Amino acid sequence: MTDARKPSVLFVCVHNAGRSQMAAAFLTHLGGDQVEVRSAGSAPADTVNPAVVEAMAEVGIDLSAQTPKILTTEAVHASDVVITMGCGDACPIFPGKQYLDWKLDDPAGQGVDAVRPIRDEIERRIHGLLIELRPART
Repeated sequence: MTDARKPSVLFVCVHNAGRSQMAAAFLTHLGGDQVEVRSAGSAPADTVNPAVVEAMAEVGIDLSAQTPKILTTEAVHASDVVITMGCGDACPIFPGKQYLDWKLDDPAGQGVDAVRPIRDEIERRIHGLLIELRPART
């Protein structure tokens, strides 16, 4: 890992406008300074999905200032864990990295009512991820 005390996680989806933004925001919110968090997209959108921004605001997380970012090989190299969410073959694979593929509905083109269950499932998975990332106590 990049730092024995601070793992690094990269969330990747196609547009970096929905799922990966929510996952990064939850991990940042719940993990605090215990984890380094990145998100990116293989074909980033111009803006974060407004329904995603609204759904996250409902749980007290503000995504209004976030912008989608392009996936780079540097971001993958710098991350210990890469979590993909529907980016398919566009996600580069490097030896020595832990890869997880989270099958989640795509919030693109969906209203906030459809985004809420996706948001809640991402939050549930982030809680589990935080347990996995905790270093073993000796």
